[in-house]
Amino acid sequence: MAKAIPFEEAVKTLEECVNRLEQDDLPIDEALQLFETGIKNVQRCQKALQNVESKIERLTRDQNQTLTTEPLDLKE
Repeated sequence: MAKAIPFEEAVKTLEECVNRLEQDDLPIDEALQLFETGIKNVQRCQKALQNVESKIERLTRDQNQTLTTEPLDLKE
């Protein structure tokens, strides 16, 4: 199981991998390792965003002007 790291750290590591992969002097073994690390961080970021999306709620008023919450439908 992948170690849980903060979202911001995963994004930073992903950016570092991409920057290094864009350089011309990269040995193939290191490029493959960076690619794999990048993929793992993309997956971590996607999972973190999915978790956040599932927790976001919409604040609305019902007919009596009472504030209520409901799950946010991101497909709207």
